[in-house]
Amino acid sequence: MSAAEENSPNGRVYELRDVRRSFRAAGNDVHAVDGVALVVSSGEFVVVEGPSGSGKTTLLQLLGALDRPTSGEVFFGGRDLSSLSDRELTGVRAREIGFVFQTFNLIPTLTALENIEVAMAPLGTSRSEKRARAQMLLDQVGLGARAHHLPGLMSGGEQQRVSIARAMANSPRVILADEPTGNLDSATADDTMKVLVDLCASEGLTLIVVTHSEDVARRSARRLRMRDGKLLDDRAWMAGEAGYGPGPAQPSL
Repeated sequence: MSAAEENSPNGRVYELRDVRRSFRAAGNDVHAVDGVALVVSSGEFVVVEGPSGSGKTTLLQLLGALDRPTSGEVFFGGRDLSSLSDRELTGVRAREIGFVFQTFNLIPTLTALENIEVAMAPLGTSRSEKRARAQMLLDQVGLGARAHHLPGLMSGGEQQRVSIARAMANSPRVILADEPTGNLDSATADDTMKVLVDLCASEGLTLIVVTHSEDVARRSARRLRMRDGKLLDDRAWMAGEAGYGPGPAQPSL
């Protein structure tokens, strides 16, 4: 049993209860997230799809403890995030949630290795321990030989793999990815998603991806669709893509 399962009631990493997030814009109330109820279990790979403005990124921000709901409850590992102080939420983000962004968000003046080491600052580990783990993670994403390169000397796909390694640095229970392939060509996007999915699967981590891409979405066995702040459906099916699951069930003979 993973640490996430041990610390989450009934193996649940997230439970959202009638969650709403509203904003005031041009004199009108905008309901970015409108009455969402959702349960995500440990080890799941979940995709959230929807057009621009559907609320999926706002939902991801709520899941990542980057924002608070206007009403409703967001439980993470059995804790209501709304009840935590800003300092406690910072600790949750630093130690328990890894983030992957469309624009990579690497520090341009630091090497790939150093970008990962910086993420481990909240843990208080020694420099040698940080360096060893950062190098191990770069090896796992196939960039061990690029450890001392600056982001500007790396391709988009390589930079995104560095950001994946950085997201894994503190051994989080969840990885949240916002359009992780949005700046990549199709071949590079495929390779990058395989790295991300395989790493999360090998560590037993929950992976939640927000995307416009059908190529990304069809690789998940659980696809959530949003429109106008509402979760329209919650359907599960087997993707059948090589390397992403067992595929569709075979008919019995």
